[in-house]
Amino acid sequence: MDTKEYIANYINETVKVAEGLPQDQIEKAVEILRKVKADQGRLFILGVGGSAANASHAVNDFRKIGGIETYAPTDNVSELTARTNDEGWDTTFTEWLKISHINDKDAVMVLSVGGGNDHASPNIVAALKLAKEHGAKVLSIVSRDGGYSRQVSDACVLVPVVDESRITPHAEGFQGIVWHLLVNAL
Repeated sequence: MDTKEYIANYINETVKVAEGLPQDQIEKAVEILRKVKADQGRLFILGVGGSAANASHAVNDFRKIGGIETYAPTDNVSELTARTNDEGWDTTFTEWLKISHINDKDAVMVLSVGGGNDHASPNIVAALKLAKEHGAKVLSIVSRDGGYSRQVSDACVLVPVVDESRITPHAEGFQGIVWHLLVNAL
């Protein structure tokens, strides 16, 4: 495939992904975030890899534009790496949320390509179990089958898979589109 054809194909896939976004789940997410804001709860955004970078950007937007107290555990690299070294990767987010006293006024938002399972992103899975135990709402922007995040989310925006070879770029790209939509709908 030549460059011109690849570009046209990628743009066409992007349009299909946008058209396939579950608008009802986006609406649920907006309502949950409005309640978190009204109750003066906090939003914790979890992501690993490229989704961790997206989480950092989203924290800024939810705080500055959306007016919600928001954090991403991956923004504190010293604590993240100390916990990984001393306690193991699986508990990096749960221990962070425990110190933050997660509660029923709060929400956890997962940005993830696969949503977490027994083999990938076990720290996200553990964090979601803890969040549910404490009554926090769970929001997710995920792809593939949504993994564990989709199973426990109060609102799950499942980014459609239109080409198996480009799941990650579409999933991570649409994380930004969806969180910007959410922030500006508040």
